[in-house]
Amino acid sequence: MRLWESPLKSPRCAAVIVGAVAALVYANSLTNDFAYDDLHIITENTEIHQLGNLPHALTQPYWPGDYGRQLGLWRPVTTGLLGLQYAVSGKNATLYHVFNVVLNALVASIVVLLLAELMSTPAAFVGGLVFAVHPLHTEAVANVIGVAELLPAFLLGLACLVHLRGPERTGWGRALLIGLLYGLAFGAKESAVTLPGILFLLDAARTRLGFRDLRAYVSHRWRAYLVMIVVALAMLLAREEVLGSIAHPFGPIGADLLEHIPRIWTLAEVWSNYVRLLVFPMDLSADYSPNVIHISLGWNSANLVGLLLALLILVGALVSWRSPAMAKGQDTARAVGFGVVWFLITISPVSNVLFLSGVLLAERTMYVPSIGFAALAGWLFSRLARERRRLAWVSVAVVVGLMGLRTWKRNPTWRDNLTVFGRLIADYPYSGRSQWILGDLFFQQGRPSQGLVSYRAAINILGPQYQLITEISKKLITAKYYQAAERLLHFAWQDHPEYSVAPGLLAVIHSRENDPAETERYARIALTLDSTDAVTWHLLSWALATQGRWREAAEAREGAIREGEGSHWEQWVSLAYSRALSGDVPAAEAALDSARSKTALRRPLRQIDSLKAAFEAGDIVLPDTSHAASPRHTEGRGEGPGAAAGSTLVKRPEPLQNPMPEGAERGEGIPEKQP
Repeated sequence: MRLWESPLKSPRCAAVIVGAVAALVYANSLTNDFAYDDLHIITENTEIHQLGNLPHALTQPYWPGDYGRQLGLWRPVTTGLLGLQYAVSGKNATLYHVFNVVLNALVASIVVLLLAELMSTPAAFVGGLVFAVHPLHTEAVANVIGVAELLPAFLLGLACLVHLRGPERTGWGRALLIGLLYGLAFGAKESAVTLPGILFLLDAARTRLGFRDLRAYVSHRWRAYLVMIVVALAMLLAREEVLGSIAHPFGPIGADLLEHIPRIWTLAEVWSNYVRLLVFPMDLSADYSPNVIHISLGWNSANLVGLLLALLILVGALVSWRSPAMAKGQDTARAVGFGVVWFLITISPVSNVLFLSGVLLAERTMYVPSIGFAALAGWLFSRLARERRRLAWVSVAVVVGLMGLRTWKRNPTWRDNLTVFGRLIADYPYSGRSQWILGDLFFQQGRPSQGLVSYRAAINILGPQYQLITEISKKLITAKYYQAAERLLHFAWQDHPEYSVAPGLLAVIHSRENDPAETERYARIALTLDSTDAVTWHLLSWALATQGRWREAAEAREGAIREGEGSHWEQWVSLAYSRALSGDVPAAEAALDSARSKTALRRPLRQIDSLKAAFEAGDIVLPDTSHAASPRHTEGRGEGPGAAAGSTLVKRPEPLQNPMPEGAERGEGIPEKQP
């Protein structure tokens, strides 16, 4: 018994053991590579690949490329962390996974310490164990980009401990520390906005707060809440500056209908899935889009069961809240109410109740909310242990063992894209996202007719959703199905004229069809909607240069450089051409000097020096713009536009090979619209 008694008497010892267990069950995730959103946000996001670009990346949307602003996501703390990790590890995924495993272990330890402030050490220990091994967390831990869940959980947990372990009256020092942690957590993920509600819940759980007590409570805690209000307002204003709005995400993919019908029909079924995933997490999925969870048009057996479960849980929570307060070292039924309300508060940003979020349900978004379930598990153990102590511990061993085994087997699912998508297609072949993925795979294999069938099925299931239509259009453009892509893009543009992606892709199509006038028209429309897209500036520059409007072409090229392409020497060479042909030779020579500073390769340097000598001698020949050259888009942006080394001919700047987010043509980084 002594082996059990040590962690049962010491919360610190219990926290260490729980952290070690959490690290153990996720140890096999260390061999995972990048998968799913990792590719688009890390490996293909050139904004974070150089430390010099990182300050600029912090002022950009979290999701790079076309959908950054439309998705309404800005997470500068997570972006900064990923940039620092990339500087150390590059595209070697091991360090990222080690960081996730360690951070998850720290969060599990904090959960023990947090629960120990509200209940007995044995109950907190058991609750922490359940949290540590819960299979629901595999997406957040085993997938690199899950750090966007782990980091705010860690920071919020620290803020809760700082609050709980302070005196009844919060001083300025403690309030500022809570505000700092709050700001970092908010910057890691938007859902951290719920911290004020969490702190109020913690205080309410430890006392019997009534309306008569609120005045005294505010007089004791107002400093902390004032600081948090200031931090929240600052973050919201910053989001407005970066995104153009406080929040403007897409609704759940394939669930636009929820804007027009009573949501409760569908959300009731989602609630039953919350309960299922927390209590019996055997059937897990990387996706819960329509045909995994159905959009209900009325009441049926599934959503009625969900509604009944929700009502029973809420009634149980209300009844339990009347029990004595949750004092340290005591286990009361109020833990049930605490756990339920914790879940409701922390799941609210993605619950689609108050407003539509980016997903119907995602396992990763239940990481912080599941702390409420951990509290409930700790209370259930203590209740059973009062009557049958041995049975209670045997039950804990069985549950923790089975959950840990399920987690261990689930971790390799997130090894890479092939594994994730293969598992999803095998489990839910007729889901909308599975058909979308199959369409991408067929196109990659050179089987476009089958790909079109899958795309058609995906659209039928998910509906003509803007992101789906534009992503499919990209694949069609790559396969040179320009007319089909153009029809889809006009449909998407008509449906959402406020978004820039569709006109931007129409500019791509017309550039590949060597139509500079239409390329210019669509590029200008896209830039009116989003002036930060470097590829669209690039296309506009080509269109203007092809029409002989060199001064305007130079200005557009400067736009591409300003919006993130300045590290590529080819862009500066193209700018030099346009400046030289507009008659501004000194500016052209300055652009070549900038190009020279961006590369150390011999061939580009010889080309740059040759062009500079030609410009100085006034030997500038009008380029041939009669046809669209074969564009390139490799990691180094190809060999670059312009004349070969030693030539004095000035050739037309060529458009990039893929005027889309890197990896999109390979079917990688399919946007998941993380909330």
